Amino acid sequence: MMKYVQGLVLVALAVMAGAAAGQAQNWPQRPVKVLVPFAAGGNIDVMGRLAASRLSEAFGQQFVVENRVGGNGIIATEAVARAPADGNTLLWASTSVIAIFPAISKVGYDPLKDLAPISLFGVAPQVLIVNPKLPAQTVPEFVAYVKSQKEKLAYAGGGGPGSASNLLMSLFLKRAGLEMTGVSYRGTAPALTDLIAGHIPAMFVPISEALPQARAGLIRMLAVSSGTRSREAPDVPSLAEQGFPGFHMVSWTGMMAPAGTPKEIIDRMAAEFARALKDPQFVELMQKAGVDTLNREINAGLADPKLKARLADLGGMTLAGPPADFGRLIADETEKWGRVIRAANIKAE
Repeated sequence: MMKYVQGLVLVALAVMAGAAAGQAQNWPQRPVKVLVPFAAGGNIDVMGRLAASRLSEAFGQQFVVENRVGGNGIIATEAVARAPADGNTLLWASTSVIAIFPAISKVGYDPLKDLAPISLFGVAPQVLIVNPKLPAQTVPEFVAYVKSQKEKLAYAGGGGPGSASNLLMSLFLKRAGLEMTGVSYRGTAPALTDLIAGHIPAMFVPISEALPQARAGLIRMLAVSSGTRSREAPDVPSLAEQGFPGFHMVSWTGMMAPAGTPKEIIDRMAAEFARALKDPQFVELMQKAGVDTLNREINAGLADPKLKARLADLGGMTLAGPPADFGRLIADETEKWGRVIRAANIKAE
C-alpha cells in the first residue's frame, strides 16, 4: 500500500511539474501589470514604459504600466512581492526601492528573498543641479553660498526620503558640512518643475533628465555623482574632482518579479530585453526619450575597456545580461548603499 501511495504522489508531482512548464510556455495569457513605484513623467517611468511597450510587442499581450505611488515606492514594491508568482505582476525596480529604502526604514519585503531579478535596464549617474539664478558656478561656490545664507535653503528630494536623489543630497550635505531643509516630492518630475520655477534652489536628478533642461538654460549642472565625468556631459566635473574624493554613486533601473516566478518566464523576458537593447530602432526610441546613451555603448558589447572600468563599482554588469548577473548587482548595491547610509547616519524623514 505504501508503495502504491508513493507512486501516486510521484505521478501527481510529475503532472504538476508538467502543468507548470506548460503554463510558463503559454505565458502570457492575459494582460501583465507592471508597477512603477513613482509618478508618471520621470526618468524611471519613461524607461519602464519603453520596456513594457517592447514586451507587449514581443509577446502579443499588453504589459500595462501602473504608477502606484506612495510610501517612497514601498507600496508598489510590497504589492509585487506579495503578488502570485505567475509572471502577471512585475515591478519596474530602481535603486531606491531595492537597495536604499530597506536600509533606512522597515519595509514589508526583503529585496533579496521576496523578489526575483529579471534584467538590468539602465545605469546612470545623477547630477547636482541648481536654479540658474543662483550665483554658484561650481560646487565649492555652491557650498560657500549655502553657508553664507542667514536662513536654511531648501533642496528637493524627488521620490521622497528613500529616493536615490534625496539620499545623494543627504550624503553630499554631510560630506560638505552643510545644513539644508529637505522637501520631498512624489517623483523627480514635479521636483524638477519646482526647481525650474525657482521654488527650490537645488537637487540631484538623473543625468538624462537634467540634460534637456540644461541645454535649454533652465537649470545649471554643477557636478555628476559618478567618480568620473559622464560622456553625456563631459564639461561637467564630478564631485570627486571638486573636493569630494571617492564620491561615486549611480542609479539603476530594471525589471523584477515575485520570488518563485517560473524560471522559463523570467528567462524569456530577459532574452527579449537583450534583443531590444541591440535593436537600433529601440535604441533610437531610448535616445529620444532621453535615456543616457552610455546605455547603448554598454550593450554594444563593452568593446571599449574604459567603459568597462567605468562600471567597475557596479560589478562590471552589462545591461540586459542574465538574471543571475542582475541578482549579483542587487546584492552588491544593497551592501554598498547600506554601508554608506550607516556611515552617514542617514535616517528616514
